[in-house]
Amino acid sequence: MEKSSEVTIKQLQTQIDELKEKVSKLESSRLDQLSIAIVSGDLDKILAAMIISIAAAAMDTQVKLFFSFWSLSALRDPKKTGEGKDIISKMFGMMLPKGTGKLKLSNMNMGGIGPKMISYLMKKQNVMSLDTMLKEAGELGIEIVICEMSMGLMGFKKEEFIDYPHLSYAGAATFVADASESSIQLFI
Repeated sequence: MEKSSEVTIKQLQTQIDELKEKVSKLESSRLDQLSIAIVSGDLDKILAAMIISIAAAAMDTQVKLFFSFWSLSALRDPKKTGEGKDIISKMFGMMLPKGTGKLKLSNMNMGGIGPKMISYLMKKQNVMSLDTMLKEAGELGIEIVICEMSMGLMGFKKEEFIDYPHLSYAGAATFVADASESSIQLFI
């Protein structure tokens, strides 16, 4: 009986050691990185994403933002245009907001007065504007990836987007790969 219990204890110890090794691998498999997929084009949601991103970057966390679908409007430069567009692409360009100053609120937009009220309150309370947040994000090394598929569907061209020091273009697989390595993933 004693020999049988020794074998069982050795087997249990082997299993415990294997589990400890697996847990250790899992704990070290994630990077100190925040990945956010931003699909909303609402001012308040993009502000939230930028505030979280800047806070994380200020704490030395690597930040990667994946802008897709309606959020692309925030990254359009109002002074730039894309040449050689078909009629549908031109229509999307005219109907969608062009730049941070034209974004609507998700709630209480109130015919366009809501964003002006939020901007006023942000200024009054010394909260950075979205444009200032984008500048700060660039200085902190926050990466912005524009979804190529969304860009193509909406008829946007690369030359229409803002000048940003860490801007790139990729597909959803790039976001999924980044997010799988990140210790934090968000969807806004």
